[in-house]
Amino acid sequence: MPWIQVKVTIHPDQVSSIEDLLLEFGACAVTMEDAEDQPVFEPERGTTPLWKHTVLTGLFDAEADMQVIIPEIESKYLALSGNPLPPHKVEILEDKDWEREWMENFHPMKFGERLWICPSWREPPEPNGINLMLDPGLAFGTGTHPTTSLCLAWLDGQDLTDKIVVDYGCGSGILGIAALLLGAKRVIGVDNDPQALEASKENTRRNNIAEDRFELYLPDDAPNIEADVMLANILAQPLIMLSSNIAAMTKQDGLIALSGILEQQANDVSECYKTWFDMETPTQKDEWMRLNGRKQ
Repeated sequence: MPWIQVKVTIHPDQVSSIEDLLLEFGACAVTMEDAEDQPVFEPERGTTPLWKHTVLTGLFDAEADMQVIIPEIESKYLALSGNPLPPHKVEILEDKDWEREWMENFHPMKFGERLWICPSWREPPEPNGINLMLDPGLAFGTGTHPTTSLCLAWLDGQDLTDKIVVDYGCGSGILGIAALLLGAKRVIGVDNDPQALEASKENTRRNNIAEDRFELYLPDDAPNIEADVMLANILAQPLIMLSSNIAAMTKQDGLIALSGILEQQANDVSECYKTWFDMETPTQKDEWMRLNGRKQ
């Protein structure tokens, strides 16, 4: 079934009122997107920032009479705000198999020399390679983001045979599962989102890994353990706040890989971790950095 979409270019202050009007007049869904490719990297805790120029899209049933609905929205917005409705356009959204369209965007990706990340609906390019089967889902981490890519490439270059690994901020479990497939004996995954722990558990099953090899915990329940390898792909400020915890969970001479760090944040994070680790030169991909070190 085709749909009708109404796109309105707005300032963040207008989001709530126009979103409410679109829903009031029959929109089945409302989404927001960046109109000018302006990144929002690491927001302050408790805030949900939007782009300076945001496109708000209301999705309507094809039977909706937009010749009636649009004037009513314009009239009500003018009455509420005293201003005309911002620039907007109405488009027919063609009928497609949206699930198939979405699936076509995900392809097997190679990291380093051995490791492939493959969605379940595609055949691995190297059937005898190290193939991690992972579908995009609710938890963060599919390998497409530079921070995850940086960590996967680093993992592929390590000898993880019989190592104990901690994946702090495990998200989808992609890094922990990759470590297990690359030879780690045991992985402890930690995340403050219960949904992430469920996603990690499901992805572990999907890759035919015994669940007791990938132990999953909320931060307060994490065991006292010293890992051979510590992975933390989160964000710069949490990395700084958690630095003493992360250091305590890493054994002497153990390795760390930290990511989720913007170029301008790398020095602050590195300086913080120098208290416990000999830090290496950062590795960069796009505007994101990975920091590596060895515990003193």
